[in-house]
Amino acid sequence: MIKAADMLIARRADTRARADFATWKMLAKLNGTSSLPAEAQNFLAGYKALLEKMAEPEASEVTIHLIYRSYYAEMGGAGTPPDVKAYMNGPGNGEGPAADNVTAFKRPAPKPARTAQRTAQGNAGGPPARPRLPVALIFICLVIVYVGVRYFWR
Repeated sequence: MIKAADMLIARRADTRARADFATWKMLAKLNGTSSLPAEAQNFLAGYKALLEKMAEPEASEVTIHLIYRSYYAEMGGAGTPPDVKAYMNGPGNGEGPAADNVTAFKRPAPKPARTAQRTAQGNAGGPPARPRLPVALIFICLVIVYVGVRYFWR
């Protein structure tokens, strides 16, 4: 029987193993493996050996499982690590446990140009347009008010 605390540790270990493996793999592609800890370099060497025997997805899953087992023991999990549902297909493609949390975003419909329609239609169909003051005119008015206040208070 698996305890809830062990399952929580298992999920954390699996998430950490997947994230670390992806990071290590990216660093290996960028020729940065020398900066990785010795444990990570050992896992990557094992991964490269597995790549010669099997396809990349299977080699990745086996390596992630080995890292997961190591992290599970390191985090204080008791006994053998329980099986955690694997994301073989990855989230976001409609399969796997993460598919329920995906929101499909749709591009909003393009809005018609407002200024061209209002001038052509005489502002029909919309709220009445308010006359707008140019920004420069507002600025000039503020300067006049400021100068007037400064002048009269001296």
